[in-house]
Amino acid sequence: MAWLYLIIAGLFEVVWATFMKLSNGFSHLGWSIATIVGMIASFGFLAEATHRLPMSLAYPIWTGIGAVGTVLVGVTLFGDQVKPLTWLFIGMLFVGVIGIKLTTGSNQ
Repeated sequence: MAWLYLIIAGLFEVVWATFMKLSNGFSHLGWSIATIVGMIASFGFLAEATHRLPMSLAYPIWTGIGAVGTVLVGVTLFGDQVKPLTWLFIGMLFVGVIGIKLTTGSNQ
């Protein structure tokens, strides 16, 4: 269950970052509130995950999910331009997150 909480926390990180972009510098109340709710959800699920997973494992995976996810959202929804070499490093980040999970030996 801890891994599920961690994945949900990472997804909410993508959600709040997207909502923050849509809030236009917190100038739109609805998107601003949604951003804060997303942040609370993300931190809440991360806190639940760290009850059972080591912080040294949970935090980098959480940030990795958020980083890769926000790049994908930025490209698909907002038309952000990403250079080919940058895609290589994004792929390395993704592989790193998977590698951390596979090498922990943790079945929690």
